[in-house]
Amino acid sequence: MTTTPSNNDTLFARAQLTTPGGVNSPVRAFRSVGGTPRFIKRAQGPYFWDADDRRYIDYIGSWGPAIVGHAHPEVIAAVQQAVLNGLSFGAPTEGEILMAEEICKLVPSIEQVRLVSSGTEATMSALRLARGATGRDKIVKFEGCYHGHADSLLVKAGSGLLTFGNPTSAGVPEDFAKHTLVLDYNNTQQLEDAFKAWGNEIACVIVEPVAGNMNLLRASQEFLQTMRRLCTEYGAVLMFDEVMSGFRVALGGAQALYGIAPDITALGKVIGGGLPVAAFGGRADLMRHMAPLGGVYQAGTLSGNPVAVAAGLSTLKLIQAPGFYESLGAQTDKLVNGLVKIAQDAGKGAGKDKGIAFCGDSVGGMFGLYFTERPPKDFNSMMQCDKERFNRFFHAMLDAGVYLAPSAFEAGFVSAQHDDAVIEATLEAARDAFAAIA
Repeated sequence: MTTTPSNNDTLFARAQLTTPGGVNSPVRAFRSVGGTPRFIKRAQGPYFWDADDRRYIDYIGSWGPAIVGHAHPEVIAAVQQAVLNGLSFGAPTEGEILMAEEICKLVPSIEQVRLVSSGTEATMSALRLARGATGRDKIVKFEGCYHGHADSLLVKAGSGLLTFGNPTSAGVPEDFAKHTLVLDYNNTQQLEDAFKAWGNEIACVIVEPVAGNMNLLRASQEFLQTMRRLCTEYGAVLMFDEVMSGFRVALGGAQALYGIAPDITALGKVIGGGLPVAAFGGRADLMRHMAPLGGVYQAGTLSGNPVAVAAGLSTLKLIQAPGFYESLGAQTDKLVNGLVKIAQDAGKGAGKDKGIAFCGDSVGGMFGLYFTERPPKDFNSMMQCDKERFNRFFHAMLDAGVYLAPSAFEAGFVSAQHDDAVIEATLEAARDAFAAIA
């Protein structure tokens, strides 16, 4: 008997002829989990449908932006109205002012902001600003934090403590990496030692206060407070990369939860509502170094695109509804706590003394799932998670119509449309999935 190939298989084979790996962003290729990526045709609320018209409960939400759910009618209406007026002008619009005013209102550490089109562009430009403003070259980042694919940020830890990093991508010159010091996430002592050794040469410390690209990892309060103190003491710029966590974990971002004000913040994802918008902003005295006022150059033909700004402004309005984040956080907690309980029960049901080694964590509308006994605190402990078991769980859930991030090292996202019925359907699928891998 012959089996008709799925439309996803056909599209993936076709895509690989003209696109490297068949995808335009690596994690989409399913290389980490195996199998064929799903090609998405449409999305609505908490769901999307693939090329075979199979419906999935979506827990990536376009990797964060779909916080109000896919194709929210108010966002769609704002985009449709903007499109009628033209797609792009290459000249200022009032929408850009409204977006900047809204960001400055919601994130008090940001006094001025520059709109760009991607998170990579935001972090890359903000680092250039930090270097230009301080006249220094060295930057500090943390193992496992991803800040986009700019050359100086595609760097992993060196061969020993307090050594400068090594490139993680072909095509990144050693000369770029030699200015980047890579430390362990949540390691306060390493921070102290790094500033003691190079404090007067460090232009910037860049960090995800809630990391989302080595799964979900929370920074400790002490870690961020130490970072803030050292940057102030040595005249370095503290930059929070909130491209993912901004407006995802709280209305004011992770910095609102921690009560720590960075000098510069990078934003993205949610502020575009699903269209390409990102931003970087901070203290006015720093932002005045940007051209056309100062000597730090940055430009973008599509920066502040009117259609994308319309989607972002509509989304920012919706997330300010009373109780929005309380409800979002409660649903995310319900999902994570339910999964942990099911995993424990599944392991015991398989005749073992304790459940499957599995735990989870969540902050606002972000969550992490870990096949390990306790939530990891840094990159090394994250790498101890059972990747093979995650892959089996991922495919069992996918077969049941639940789409999780296709990697053991990516955070997940819940939207305002993931109601009790959607969460319960997810947990019902998880009962069978955990039983299958127990």
